[in-house]
Amino acid sequence: MFHDLSEVAPLVRAAEEAGFDALWTSETQHDPFLPLAIASQHTTRLHFGTAIAVAFARSPTVIAQTAWDLQRATNGRFILGLGTQVKAHIERRFGMKWDPPAPKLRETILAIRALWRAWQGDGTVNFRGEFYKITLMSPFFNPGPIEHPDIPIFIAGVNEHLCRLAGELCQGFHVHPFHTVEYIRQIVLPNIEAGAAKAHRTRAEVQLSSTIFVATDDAEREAARTQIAFYASTPSYQAILDVHGWGEINQQLRRLAARQKWDEMPALVSDELLNAVAIVAPWEELPARIQQRYAGILDRVSLYLPFHSDEVSKWRAWIAAFR
Repeated sequence: MFHDLSEVAPLVRAAEEAGFDALWTSETQHDPFLPLAIASQHTTRLHFGTAIAVAFARSPTVIAQTAWDLQRATNGRFILGLGTQVKAHIERRFGMKWDPPAPKLRETILAIRALWRAWQGDGTVNFRGEFYKITLMSPFFNPGPIEHPDIPIFIAGVNEHLCRLAGELCQGFHVHPFHTVEYIRQIVLPNIEAGAAKAHRTRAEVQLSSTIFVATDDAEREAARTQIAFYASTPSYQAILDVHGWGEINQQLRRLAARQKWDEMPALVSDELLNAVAIVAPWEELPARIQQRYAGILDRVSLYLPFHSDEVSKWRAWIAAFR
């Protein structure tokens, strides 16, 4: 967790020392790519990825070029994670045009890979789709081949269309932190398998990654309840609640959010909902509890908790227990 790019170098060195496998950045208060350029120069083992970068805030060429440079800088340790965001943010936060998200993200991925093939090959690109037309790549703008051109692409999503897209085209899928195991079993996994079957692939070719809510004390429990209330008020995430028959909670939270009654929203997150989404346990019990809940379901796990560079010994012991 950082607030300034000057904090990135000591943070990633500490993360590598603690034993983490990968470091993920998100597109919230900061650009997700800039910290990774710095991180690449201060570690030798960590993998780096975006979880996520907003695809529709950028052209496929811009994304492809940034990923290409980061893959070169990290010596093959970069993972490109993309998400669609919701219509209001694309139009009102990024000032971009909104199109049907699953078809446009599919085309974005295909266009990015067409550019990568061109740079690794003869430089010729001729991509023509519904949303993008990319046919110009003169030598002056071609970054040329790199040693590790097969850059993994993960995408994020909630509903079945993006799960199927991940199964068909991607190396990984970012499961949203607001999830339950039953939602993953009933919605995510069957649709990833359906998309994989369409492309003659297997489920094993698509890694599932997620940042999970955990709470080790009363303060973290209430912080998790507040964040869950925010996510559960979003129309896009009602499908997760519907799996459990909790759809009415979404409607109630949406009404409070519309009236900006933020302080009243956490009270609607019952202990049952909290414990379905988050793992509530003492710190030392978390590794076993996470393994128990997610073994055979998630391939990569992060905690919805901040990491600080002065906590290396605490996290090193925890990671050792998790392994």
